Amino acid sequence: METTTPTQAPPPATTAEDKTVAILSYITLIGFIVAIVLHSSKKTKLGAFHLRQTLGLLLTGIAVVFCQFILIFIPILGWLAIFALWCSLLVLWLLGLIAAINGQMKPMPVVGPLYQKWFGTTFE
Repeated sequence: METTTPTQAPPPATTAEDKTVAILSYITLIGFIVAIVLHSSKKTKLGAFHLRQTLGLLLTGIAVVFCQFILIFIPILGWLAIFALWCSLLVLWLLGLIAAINGQMKPMPVVGPLYQKWFGTTFE
């Protein structure tokens, strides 16, 4: 006996306005603030998703800055750790920006699902 699952409807098409909020959220702190203002007038799932991802990334960046003050005093290994942390943040930022440009609600690797969990209803 074979069970079938109902066919799911395709996700709603994202409009240019939806993508604008998502993309702007990744473009500097000023872009993040502008994206919040734009999102407050027309709330979308895509915009809220990427605003949460960017908020998490910004807070992670602040944490890296504080860690950097400790790691800077550890020659070579500390400096390599600082370099690796900043490179990781750059890669995460790029992956988030690419997902926003494509209109996808794809979380950043490793930390993205945590950001969605921690900031669950923020920006909704």
